Amino acid sequence: MTAQPKAKEGNMSQTFVFEELPYAKNALEPHIGAQTMELHHGKHYKGYVDKANELAAGTPIEGLPLEKAVIESHKKGGPLFNNIGQIYNHSIFWKSMKPNGGGTPTGTLAEAINASFGSFDAFKEEFGKAGLSQFGSGWVWLVSNNGKVEIAKSANGESPLLEGKCALVACDVWEHAYYLDYQNKRADYLKVFLDKVVNWDFAQQMYEKSIQKGGSCGTSCGCG
Repeated sequence: MTAQPKAKEGNMSQTFVFEELPYAKNALEPHIGAQTMELHHGKHYKGYVDKANELAAGTPIEGLPLEKAVIESHKKGGPLFNNIGQIYNHSIFWKSMKPNGGGTPTGTLAEAINASFGSFDAFKEEFGKAGLSQFGSGWVWLVSNNGKVEIAKSANGESPLLEGKCALVACDVWEHAYYLDYQNKRADYLKVFLDKVVNWDFAQQMYEKSIQKGGSCGTSCGCG
């Protein structure tokens, strides 16, 4: 599910692979425009991949699986972690959306959401509040924590993976994720994300994987 190491080409480290979108750049229109996706995926995300490969070359991070690279690079922080963290976050984000998405989850994930929040509508309200209250650049997540689903927030390149939690849904609230389509109306973007584009099938798969792994994430759980 996540970017995996591939063989080095020449002297350039290729620990982190630039993942293509799982859908066309215009596939989320009219909710998220093709120009937004072109800039977000083709410029911002590609920049993280290129910079992470440059900075990881010749370090102990080179060649590590993505999840382990996130955790190991976080111990020192700085630009290397910032870029690797953003690769992981975006890898989840791209898969958290799909054409004709939205609606309501089903199965065990729906049951877990109802158990944690009381209802799906209550979950949506809390998710929106979390996204709005994330100051500056960051993320809002639905995560599995020992089988219980929770809403989490993180800044910049940080993620729930650093706390051993499995990401089920990632929503990018950096302005470049929505400004061309919604200007400064983050609340509108968050509502559309849940109502029209979120990929509950992916979230269900991730939830089932987290349960199989004992309800939490580690460096080798593959929750990504």
